[in-house]
Amino acid sequence: MPEAIDRSDIAAADHPVRVHKLDWRKRMSDNVAYALLTYTALQIFVTVHALKSGTDASSMLPYLALIILVAAIIPACRAFEGRWMGISDEAAADPGYRGAYRRDQALLWIVAIGLPFALTGIFKLFASIL
Repeated sequence: MPEAIDRSDIAAADHPVRVHKLDWRKRMSDNVAYALLTYTALQIFVTVHALKSGTDASSMLPYLALIILVAAIIPACRAFEGRWMGISDEAAADPGYRGAYRRDQALLWIVAIGLPFALTGIFKLFASIL
């Protein structure tokens, strides 16, 4: 009589399960990269839209936005990432850091999405005053 085959062993061998090790450092690094891409795309979109509106100082808007991107946004994002890169391997895999990670993640995305609109609004306000 044939022996019974344990199908779970066969399934595990045929389809290895991927186990994603928790690493808050990598997750924050990924969020920073995507936030910078999002910020840049939104800044370009919002700036181009503002240029089409035809304000007098609109020729300065792209340059000011670029200066702010380089001078403020990139160092701020590196600071977010740096806070998480400095933690130990044990802390990086600690589920207890979830709350701090979510707080930093939310703040990062609020800045990445909100700042292009805020900057453009401020520049347009200054252009209308001048």
